[in-house]
Amino acid sequence: MGTYIVEEMLDWIEDIKAEVIKLENGATILDCGVKAEGGYEAGMYLARLCLADLADLNYSTFNLKGLNWPAIQVSSDNPLLACMASQYAGWRVAVGDFFGMGSGPARALGLKPKELYEEIGYEDDFEAAVLVLEADKIPDEKVVEYIAKHCSVDPENVTIAVAPTASVAGSVQISARVVETGIHKLESIGFDINCIKSGYGIAPIAPVVGNNVQCMGSTNDCVIYCGETNYTVQFEGELTELEKFVKQAPSTTSADFGKPFYQTFKEANFDFFKVDAGMFAPARITVNDLKSTKTLSSGGLYPEILLESFGIKQI
Repeated sequence: MGTYIVEEMLDWIEDIKAEVIKLENGATILDCGVKAEGGYEAGMYLARLCLADLADLNYSTFNLKGLNWPAIQVSSDNPLLACMASQYAGWRVAVGDFFGMGSGPARALGLKPKELYEEIGYEDDFEAAVLVLEADKIPDEKVVEYIAKHCSVDPENVTIAVAPTASVAGSVQISARVVETGIHKLESIGFDINCIKSGYGIAPIAPVVGNNVQCMGSTNDCVIYCGETNYTVQFEGELTELEKFVKQAPSTTSADFGKPFYQTFKEANFDFFKVDAGMFAPARITVNDLKSTKTLSSGGLYPEILLESFGIKQI
């Protein structure tokens, strides 16, 4: 899955300002922002790959305190397969001095993580592996061999698309995670995500504000402070139980909510384990329950914090 998107990227590689690298073991690397320039189109392709093309993606605008800011819309009628089985960055690829967070169809082949696929009841079997890596280095043959081994494919059948956090393409694919982020938060608080039938979301796209760590802050802030999601569910419990889940789901409930993520991360000495995991969620979540035909919404949007995160200078 995802191979036809790769073929499309190869056809338009110069237009999307990406570069193709063929490794000695036959693997294909698509550089969308490490050494290549990349941009919005490369970012859109990265997002499509991450979602296994099981979602509709469109660029939009977000009213950021009067600024018409670029944003991305995501909608899917297969949200568990698109977001959790594919897009969720659930594969920590660490080989030698290379490190990257892996997303995309290859995760299902490698069962990364296995317990998630057991929870949603999904298995995959394919002769080619397509992975998206958020990394600031080009993966080499050893990285490919590691991925090929875990996916049970030959190295020449591995394709890796890569872009760093501090890039336009990287910013796009991170904001496109807005629906997935909400599902992951719901799952983390005990919600049965198998009852989610469809998902929609929109999030602003961060500018490049500095190095990868600084951009990690601004890209996360797009979802944490201005990301908005809508889910259609078939909830089997009582409406009061659903209300509790919806109330707990937004980032606004986190103890660390209220300032740009980079500041929070810096105060935690750049230790993720010291940051409240509940912060990683959309700012506002709305759920339409098909059983009760009720719609519940919780959270709010905080564009002033995003403006601070972006460091925009009005002149």
